[in-house]
Amino acid sequence: MLPIFLAAGGFASSSLAQEQAALPASPEIASEREAIGRFVNLYCVECHNGDDRTIDLALDSLSSEDVDRNPKAWEKVVRRLHARQMPPEGALRPKTRAYESIVPLLAGSLDRSAAAHPDPGRTDTFRRLNRTEYQNAIRDLLALDVDASSLLPPDESSRGFDNVTVGDLSPTLLDRYITASQKISRLALGRPGRSPGGDTFRVRADVTQEEHVEGLPIGTRGGTLIRYTFPQDGEYDVQLRLARDRNEQVEGLHNPHDLEVLLDRERMALFTVTPPREEREHQTVDAKLKTRIRATAGPHEVGVTFLKNPSSLLETKRQPYQAHYNMHRHPRMSPALYQVSITGPYAPQAHGDTPSRRRIFVCTPKEPSEEDDCARRILSTLLRRAYRRPVTDADLHKPMELYRKARADEDFEAGIELALSAVLVNPQFLFRIEPDPADVAPNSAYRIPDVQLATRLSFFLWSSIPDDELLDLATRGELSKPEVLERQVRRMLGDHRSQSLVSNFAGQWLHLRNLESITPDLRLFPDFDDNLRQAFRQETELLFESVLREDRCVLDLLKSDYTFLNERLARHYGIPNVYGSRFRRVAVGDEGARGGLLRQGSILTVTSYATRTSPVLRGKWVLENILGTPPPPQPPNVPALKDNTISSTLSVRERLAEHRRDIACAGCHKLMDPPGFALENFDAVGRWRGFEEGRPADATGGLPDGSTFEGVAGLERALLKRPELFVGTMTEKLLTFALGRGVEYYDAPAIRKIVRDARANDYRFSSLIVGIASSTPFQMRKAE
Repeated sequence: MLPIFLAAGGFASSSLAQEQAALPASPEIASEREAIGRFVNLYCVECHNGDDRTIDLALDSLSSEDVDRNPKAWEKVVRRLHARQMPPEGALRPKTRAYESIVPLLAGSLDRSAAAHPDPGRTDTFRRLNRTEYQNAIRDLLALDVDASSLLPPDESSRGFDNVTVGDLSPTLLDRYITASQKISRLALGRPGRSPGGDTFRVRADVTQEEHVEGLPIGTRGGTLIRYTFPQDGEYDVQLRLARDRNEQVEGLHNPHDLEVLLDRERMALFTVTPPREEREHQTVDAKLKTRIRATAGPHEVGVTFLKNPSSLLETKRQPYQAHYNMHRHPRMSPALYQVSITGPYAPQAHGDTPSRRRIFVCTPKEPSEEDDCARRILSTLLRRAYRRPVTDADLHKPMELYRKARADEDFEAGIELALSAVLVNPQFLFRIEPDPADVAPNSAYRIPDVQLATRLSFFLWSSIPDDELLDLATRGELSKPEVLERQVRRMLGDHRSQSLVSNFAGQWLHLRNLESITPDLRLFPDFDDNLRQAFRQETELLFESVLREDRCVLDLLKSDYTFLNERLARHYGIPNVYGSRFRRVAVGDEGARGGLLRQGSILTVTSYATRTSPVLRGKWVLENILGTPPPPQPPNVPALKDNTISSTLSVRERLAEHRRDIACAGCHKLMDPPGFALENFDAVGRWRGFEEGRPADATGGLPDGSTFEGVAGLERALLKRPELFVGTMTEKLLTFALGRGVEYYDAPAIRKIVRDARANDYRFSSLIVGIASSTPFQMRKAE
């Protein structure tokens, strides 16, 4: 009945709407309009009127109409009033009770209108898999781990995520996909190449290699652990190169050191690296660090590491630096690994029994007469998973044609390889396609088919393709049933593939990806290295993962009595009794200096400059990612903060006060600076400090609602007083990620409903995810 109903004119015909508009307003609506009009006239129209039209909003004329006639404008009002950003400081501001009365009044009217006339918005009909989704899809389709960053260029971000602006496929990018498909299909089948291939893996230059690397045997130090897929059974050469300084001298090589090569933690070779007798011999000191190993086809772990000598205690008056990787700063105390090259196979023996081959070959022909039927079965299974829907004969026509062509020239497996490479560049695989049904009226809302719902759900929670269970339910038309959908959401959250919510969603929402490009000024922060950078990221990811896996209240992200540390990070924070490279859960207490997001080095570092903290960046981050009310875009020709023209004896707070004297800067900075000031007890790399430039650090802060407080603890308490702000922001970010488009005004009623429903379940993580999966924007779409 739904398509017939929508085709007949949607949820209300235009003539009916005109008749309803002509009717006199009910007493309830009239009283609502009167209350809204009084509030607007008292607090808003001085700036937002037909003459001034601040931010292009004239509320004097809108307040005389029903709220649902202009939802776009009123949603702006609701957002600012809900965050209590408006009226601005210095203007007449309502009391708390007035805010608490007017916001539900406005939101309730908008929600009722949205329930009667749903507007789910519209995602692009064609959306290309981004690099992360492509890598995960290959993993789940072929049981093969590939590094998509070496195959495809990075994707541009929009609205905070890189799965939004992915509608294009340039000729250059298409060429990269074709090359990737050929390499992947050959690796998945373990087919021999024309000559031995190879890969080179480099260790970042700023990695300190003096201590144990997690995943390698205890009693070793430094090196690297590589998860590598060998294409065939055979022999492979492993060539090692040591780190050198800019004078091409091997760093830290003062005594002999033992270096071992491991395959799945079993020693394959042991070298002794000795100091050269002459400087010119540094060029050849690692020339013989090469070994040939025998490996079976499939995934393995290749480790290269040094045997650890006993650590000698450095007798200094303060804690010694942990970073040792630069001859001009802290020279390496021991030699370090620079790169590992793996080439082969030599004398290949067989393709082996790999996970990829088991996934692909659902049958094996015993006679030539069975090959066509087996190929059809193999490709039907692959296409169903790759295209995320039932497969037709038309879908199989071209892959079977390519199979037969290659089979005629070579053998059965050559045919499957060529057909597979064609599937991997087919638009049905590379794009998520959501065409409008033919019988849906333009601009009307309709429910998406279950197979599209399955794809939306899997790319939301797994950043990958649906599995067979999800596809089976969708094909039978059962997935959209509320109880079935909730059960699938909870199953998928418990699956290891939901780790993508940690690495992909949280990595972008919390700006953790930015850590890779952050390098603080090493003269001011000499203890910073890549070991610390990765520890920052892992701490935050583990906190987010604990909330996900344990289905905790999402407010635990803001205020937590535990965190995750290894020895390197614990030393940086000044927390004792944590040893080793392994991360573990550490209780820090309710009033500890560590815990929630606002106390973690990852967030504090990506919101700082290379030389100092930035209350502006930190405050902007809080407004965008915690409160969901980012400041307006920077107006043109705004002067920069002139550090060189303001006395260096002034604190950052005093320099920003000088900056705010410019009227063009004051408006935004009054919003951004106060929450950022509350984090001034943390320096630019997240260490706790009591003093700034020799004076006590001033961490007095505030929020746009006018509240003031002291330090990060005060900021956390102020945020937790109104938990719906953070929960609403997180829901908005999750919905943006789930839909692959920006959240618009017509999505606001759905977000409010998700937050209201989650409140009854203590704002648990799963309640937000189930709410999004059940929401109008996620389950419906607007016709073009």
